[in-house]
Amino acid sequence: MEREGQNLPARPNVIESTVTMLGYDLVDVEKSAGGLLRVYIDHPAPGEGGEEKFITVDDCERVTRQLQHVLEVEGVPYERLEVSSPGLDRLLKKAADFARFVGQQVELTLKAPLAGRKRFRGELRAEGDGWRLVLSPDHGGSPEGDRVLDFAIDEVREARLVPTIDFKGRRSAPAPAAQEEGGAPGAAHGGQRT
Repeated sequence: MEREGQNLPARPNVIESTVTMLGYDLVDVEKSAGGLLRVYIDHPAPGEGGEEKFITVDDCERVTRQLQHVLEVEGVPYERLEVSSPGLDRLLKKAADFARFVGQQVELTLKAPLAGRKRFRGELRAEGDGWRLVLSPDHGGSPEGDRVLDFAIDEVREARLVPTIDFKGRRSAPAPAAQEEGGAPGAAHGGQRT
């Protein structure tokens, strides 16, 4: 699959401007050899104290209808158009994406290896003009969470959110045995520190 800007419309910003005009953010664009043009959209970041909104089928349909007209007028060749949400493992590409998801768990793949590794997972934080990943204990960090990776966006091949699945508001709770043995609450099963 080709990514945004590679063999896409002569004016690649035609897709982004259309999506933005409709009130959405463009997350990514892919074009396959078979003529499939796939567009990933999301709602803009909520304001302070606002709640995240999820992309619905109606949102995808609205963007699809508008893009079909715009791409036809622009003469963009494609066989099939798919508009989709970015999914739970949302791709982070722009600085605004990284800023929006500070504090979230992120899986990061670097362009060049660092200490023999390219893949890291941890909590994303802003650090001056760059970014910091506080490594998870099960991905190279220590239980105290003091191992960090400082990086710039141009050093990143791919960054994605780590999906957190919360069925009916139930989060994983510490095992009773861990608390009885003097374990700290939230320490078992990778619980989050608050």
